[in-house]
Amino acid sequence: MNHRTALGALHIGALFFGLTGVFGKLAASASPAIIVFGRAAFAVLALSLFASLARQGWYSLKGQDIRRLLLGGVLLAGHWVSFFIAVKVGGVAIATLGFASFPAFTVILEGLLFHERIRRNETLLVLLVSIGLVLVTPSFDLASEATGGLLWALLSGLLFSLLSLTNRAGSGRLPAVQAALWQNLVVTLCLLPVALPGLAAVAPMDWLWIALLGIFCTGVAHSLFVASLAVIKARTAAVVFGMEPVYGIAVAWAIFAETPTPRMLLGGALIIFAIVLSSRLAAQQPARQRPLAEST
Repeated sequence: MNHRTALGALHIGALFFGLTGVFGKLAASASPAIIVFGRAAFAVLALSLFASLARQGWYSLKGQDIRRLLLGGVLLAGHWVSFFIAVKVGGVAIATLGFASFPAFTVILEGLLFHERIRRNETLLVLLVSIGLVLVTPSFDLASEATGGLLWALLSGLLFSLLSLTNRAGSGRLPAVQAALWQNLVVTLCLLPVALPGLAAVAPMDWLWIALLGIFCTGVAHSLFVASLAVIKARTAAVVFGMEPVYGIAVAWAIFAETPTPRMLLGGALIIFAIVLSSRLAAQQPARQRPLAEST
């Protein structure tokens, strides 16, 4: 894989990650728990195939690895369930932009959990995301679907931030694909008791969307991301993945006619700018570089 094909693979991966909310909304008859269960199950199959084709060596798990993977799987399950609730309640655009707040959560939580001083430019990042979120929501009314969807999306972003910090604490001892595979397996087992009673009622077409969600938006997207990092710098990869909300909102606009208002577009632009800014800051600080965890 050369630089050009790696960059193309990154954009395809970002597009697939951006389609997460779209496929979740298309699976109309499935509950968020069933969507997450199916996504994780299909992702395990896709990641297993990728690991087999790539002939990656498997590291033996130590006790701390098992505990960290279990915690990561639970956080990933909560992140996905809350995200798909946000999609069903508030729509794809609000869910995607609300989740995109996670860099701000990461800055704050890193300061609290790792006792790292929050720099002035990181304070600007939190401010930009906060202003963007205010603009995304037409009015803060707990009775409105837009506000409810945004709150679920913020919870999703918070859980994803905790997942990223959990993976950071692991210091990258396990290969990214192996860690993702185990965490998706944990998600499958966690959601099985909740999803099992309703599996038979899911429409066949919805299973297609869930399969595409698990295979392409999780397994293929993550595999493309990992493979491209052998050629592309993490800084470049992070900036490319800042396009994820743009892809998701654009496709939702085309398919569901979820036309964003000028105010929402301005708020989204601020949040996306904050994502790119966060990525550049992380790349400029090697000692504090945050590993890119699996996205939506």
